[in-house]
Amino acid sequence: MRRQIIFVLSFLLTTPVFAADKMTVLLDWFVNPDHAPIIVAREKGFFADQGLEVEVIAPADPSDPPKLVAAGKADLAISYQPQIHLQVAEGLPLIRVGTLVSTPLNCLLVLKDGPIRKISDLKGKKVGFSVAGVEEALLTAILGKHGLVMSDIELVNVNWSLSPSLMSKQVDAVLGAYRNFELNQMEIEQVPGRCFYVEEEGVPTYDELIYIANTELMDKAKIRRFLRATELATQYIVNHPEESWKIFSSTSKELRDQLNEMAWSDTLPRLALRPEALDEGRYARFEQFLSDAKLVKGIRPVSKLAVDLGAQ
Repeated sequence: MRRQIIFVLSFLLTTPVFAADKMTVLLDWFVNPDHAPIIVAREKGFFADQGLEVEVIAPADPSDPPKLVAAGKADLAISYQPQIHLQVAEGLPLIRVGTLVSTPLNCLLVLKDGPIRKISDLKGKKVGFSVAGVEEALLTAILGKHGLVMSDIELVNVNWSLSPSLMSKQVDAVLGAYRNFELNQMEIEQVPGRCFYVEEEGVPTYDELIYIANTELMDKAKIRRFLRATELATQYIVNHPEESWKIFSSTSKELRDQLNEMAWSDTLPRLALRPEALDEGRYARFEQFLSDAKLVKGIRPVSKLAVDLGAQ
C-alpha cells in the first residue's frame, strides 16, 4: 500500500499539467444581460471544465468585432443575424456558428401615451434610427404592411440616443430600440414606452445575437467546447435565475443597477437553450427578405451564412 501511494504521488508530480486552450471572444457592446451565458460560464468554471481559457473583450467601436474576426484577430465575435447576411455578401470570411439570443429584441418604439396608436399614424411623422441599411429594410416592411412607404415619414439619424430622443419628443418613434433595455429605461424615467414588435409587423423572425467565426481559420472542436460551456451556463441560468443574477452582477459594479436587473428578467426567456442548433429556414427567409429589399445581390445558400458544427 505504501509503495502504491508513493507511485501515485510520483506520477502526479511528474505528469505535466496541460494548459487550457485560449480563446478570445469579442462582445457586440459593453457587458449586459444579453451576455449572461458567457459571463456565467466563466464565473461558474464551465469554460475551465471544457479546457478553455476565454478572454472576453468589450469593443471600443461596436462595428469592429466582425472585422477583427475576419482579420483573424479573435476566435469569435458576437454579432447579429441581419448583419451576417450583409457581411457575407460583401465577401467577409464569416459564418454563424452559434446563437446567443434566439428572438428579435429590436422593436419600433413609441410613447405609450403618445399620438402613435397604430403604425399608420406615423404618416408625416419623424422616425429615429441609429444604423442605416438593415434598419431601413425593416422599416420599409413594417410600413408596407400598413399601407405606408418610406416617403410618408421623415427619417432622423439619432445615433445611439434612441430612447432619449423619443422621450424628449424630438422624434415620434424609433427603430432599433431593444425591448429588454429601452422599454425598461423609459419605465425607470417614468416616461413609459410601447413596442411594435418587428416580427409581428412583416419582418421575418431572426436570431438577434449570434456567434460568428472566420470560415478559414476557425477551430471547430474548440468552438464546440465553447458552445457546450455556454449551453450549460444557460441551463444553470434558467434553473437558478436569482443565484445567476448574483453571480453575473457581482462581476462589475456598473451592472448592479435597476436597469440591468429589470433587463435580466426580460432577457432570460430569449436566450438560446441550444446555442449550436441552427434553424436553416430562418436564415433562408431572411436572405430572401434582404434580396427583395435590394440590400444584397443574389441569394446565398444557408451553408455560406450559418453552420451547425454538431451536424458536421
